[in-house]
Amino acid sequence: MSVYSPSIEKLIEGFERLPSIGHKTAVRLAFHILNATNEETEEFISAIRNAKQNLKYCSKCFNISDTDPCPICSNPKRDSSIICVVEDVKDIIAMERTHEFKGVYHVLHGSISPMNGIGPDDIKIKELLQRIQSGETITEIIIATNPRVEGEATAMYLSKLIKPLGIKVTRIAHGIPVGGDLEYTDEITLTKALEGRREI
Repeated sequence: MSVYSPSIEKLIEGFERLPSIGHKTAVRLAFHILNATNEETEEFISAIRNAKQNLKYCSKCFNISDTDPCPICSNPKRDSSIICVVEDVKDIIAMERTHEFKGVYHVLHGSISPMNGIGPDDIKIKELLQRIQSGETITEIIIATNPRVEGEATAMYLSKLIKPLGIKVTRIAHGIPVGGDLEYTDEITLTKALEGRREI
């Protein structure tokens, strides 16, 4: 039997459904909301409702945005001839924090994973090919899928599809992070670091 009233229990269960939120954190979040003022609570509810109603996928890159096309695709200062392919919208945020990439993106919304029943038709690969073949001048596709089995499989699949079109296909380097120690680095990471070595 729960020590919380049904309303509080339902709120806690709602927070527990969020990714990476355990029971203790869900309880803290629930009581934070309960202790907030009515205005703060309404503001929070309104922010969630507005995000659900107003956000949409960019018709070019499938980023989530209030506008279509998204601010990155519509920015004339971005180099639209270089497309960085990522698995998730959160990957764009990570890339943009570096302030290094000046091209545009394409979000796959997943990776190929036969074990989970996700094939090429279940992610935005067809849309990427349509974009490449639309007549836009594209000089390079940078594949920035995650360095997991699924990400590697997706990268290889994309490379086999795109290279015959005469477009340069590159893969972001993977290896030992800055500040990492060799003795604690796994074999796959070390192999990738060796493969991606460069002259200094």
